[in-house]
Amino acid sequence: MEKSLLVTGFPYDSSTYKPDPAEVFKKFLMRDIPIRRLGSAAIDLCWTACGRFEGFWEYNLNAWDVAAGYLILTEAGGKVTDFSGKEFSVYGKQILATNGILHEQMKEVINS
Repeated sequence: MEKSLLVTGFPYDSSTYKPDPAEVFKKFLMRDIPIRRLGSAAIDLCWTACGRFEGFWEYNLNAWDVAAGYLILTEAGGKVTDFSGKEFSVYGKQILATNGILHEQMKEVINS
């Protein structure tokens, strides 16, 4: 994971989410992992699917933010769940999407 490039975004009302979005971001930063914030979950998922990023996580997205990217990433062989590892739903409020290789590592950092 230390050689990966990750991408994320932040919800507007981040103080109401657990685990705390700023704390999760800090956990990855403390490991010296580069993180980008592009502002589009659809692009974040597509760029993870094509290998520009190795992983993506975010809170409180809507179905229209993630549905197409979710399909593209899973068709490309990636893995998408919620933060606990449960099956992803476009109606859920958490997304963890990776190339599949570092999914468990990212899940551990998010939930630690």
